Amino acid sequence: MTDTSQSRQMMEYDALSKSAVLAYILWFFLGFLGAHRLYSARVLSGILQFLLWGLGWLTMWILIGWAFWALWALWWVIDAVLIPGWIRDYNLSVARRISTRAS
Repeated sequence: MTDTSQSRQMMEYDALSKSAVLAYILWFFLGFLGAHRLYSARVLSGILQFLLWGLGWLTMWILIGWAFWALWALWWVIDAVLIPGWIRDYNLSVARRISTRAS
């Protein structure tokens, strides 16, 4: 492998890899939208998280919404622990794709 192809692979990895810092920023500020899950390539669960939050908001007036929000909040806190693993797994898959394509 030449230095040029290795540099190209590193540039491609840097362009495609995800950042745990950005995932945490999305988690903290836009967690109710499931934005951190969407960023981490967990689209379906991100949509479900947003729907759970929205359902809680819509049913708050009949008091059942608090239960939905409690479930959402628990899920949101658990996500804080899971984010580093998601980002690591995603970045490893990017590295594998780049390395297998180069061989």
